[in-house]
Amino acid sequence: MFFDLLKNELKIRSFSPRTVEAYLYYNQDLLNFCQKGPTEIRESDIKRYIQYLLGERKVANATARLALNAIKFYYLKVKKRRFNYLFAINLPKRPRRLPVVLSKLEVRQLLSVVKNAKHKLILALMYSAGLRVSEVVKLKAEDIDLENKIVWVRQGKGRKDRQSIISEKLVCVLGKLIKNKTVGQYLFPGQKLNTHLSSRSVEKIFSRALNSADIKKRATCHSLRHSFATHLLEDGTDIRYIQQLLGHKHLETTQIYTRVSNQRLKEIKSPLD
Repeated sequence: MFFDLLKNELKIRSFSPRTVEAYLYYNQDLLNFCQKGPTEIRESDIKRYIQYLLGERKVANATARLALNAIKFYYLKVKKRRFNYLFAINLPKRPRRLPVVLSKLEVRQLLSVVKNAKHKLILALMYSAGLRVSEVVKLKAEDIDLENKIVWVRQGKGRKDRQSIISEKLVCVLGKLIKNKTVGQYLFPGQKLNTHLSSRSVEKIFSRALNSADIKKRATCHSLRHSFATHLLEDGTDIRYIQQLLGHKHLETTQIYTRVSNQRLKEIKSPLD
């Protein structure tokens, strides 16, 4: 197997399963495209492959960037090859898009149409604590501190632990849920023993709720996290506290929410008025 060393190296460095899968896929796809083995790959092959992804397969710029990063990692970090110009491959600039944020009214509408109590709790937790979908599905009984209204996120993005807040409105329902749970049990178990609900299942729950609430924004599960941060900012919460709750390493990452907050815009009168 060509990529056993790559797979092992990614796991040693604690890359997520999704990233491991993507890195293996694009390195194998490069070999399929070039009809060569790893030792025969040249810089010109990599460049042609990236051009093929963008030109013929019409992949998004972010996907082409992921493919290039996967290939770089294998040949530079694992195979210890030395390419002169690999880092000079110019990809289109990443588009600077603002996050999609739901208003407080839209969040209430979204939650109101979800009839399944457990599904509603999942979405409410994501919004009230600013959780990623990958974080909410992995919550366990011991991660909930109802006395202090704190939720622990264990080994979130970047393999970091952090704390976030629990809404007063969720204390009672969470108390009932964890009452019958033992240490180590997932709050939202999957169909198989000792597994948690999949991220894809939560994405489907959110998508159905978005349609039922007749919300036209191109929102995703992550929009609940964006909305959490934006609404805290609009309510006057210090941005450094928001940075801590979100688990952002750099304040600049959190500052994007100052660009989507419309609190100040509401105070400006249009000249037509």
